[in-house]
Amino acid sequence: MKKLVLTLAAGMAALSMAQTQTQAQNQFQTMMQNAHPYIGAGANFADHEYKFPGASNPHGDDYEAGFKVFGGADFDPFWGFELGYTDFSKSDFAYTQSGVIPARGKVDGYGVYVAGKGRWPINPMFDVYGKLGVAYSHRKLESDVPLTTGRISHDTGLYAGVGLQWKVTPEWALVGEYERYGRSKRIGSSADVFTLAARYNF
Repeated sequence: MKKLVLTLAAGMAALSMAQTQTQAQNQFQTMMQNAHPYIGAGANFADHEYKFPGASNPHGDDYEAGFKVFGGADFDPFWGFELGYTDFSKSDFAYTQSGVIPARGKVDGYGVYVAGKGRWPINPMFDVYGKLGVAYSHRKLESDVPLTTGRISHDTGLYAGVGLQWKVTPEWALVGEYERYGRSKRIGSSADVFTLAARYNF
């Protein structure tokens, strides 16, 4: 009798799990069928830093413009996801190595991210939104002084963003946003980035 009860309980549990899995799959399929994909491109602006051992009196490019491409999907009027690639452009600078050697260099870098997205409509034309996810950032320093040639800085960390979207037409929109790519950076583009972009809704 005890074995029979255990067998029935196990069967009911398995059936319940199968039904739950089926419901989840159906909900996911419905969500994907109703998703509205989009792509976009724009320009980003960030301050540049030059902090590394042995360097003094660094000076050079401050705010530099790079480019960004991104894409994602809105599952409903409030929730979606997004992924993107940001090129932080190159910045040139000069400094003194070990207090006596004049030197010049440049820093190149990029960032990639994937994030969930929440939107809050203000009116039919304007939305505010927030993004939260993970980002990988990469910086490479090249210099005419051998001690610093090929210096690389990279990290994976929290990605966050807030922005405003203006729907120009049902297909086209303009966005302005602030983004944070992980922890503070010692060389190259700051982790704090401002972006202006256009997006196309399919």
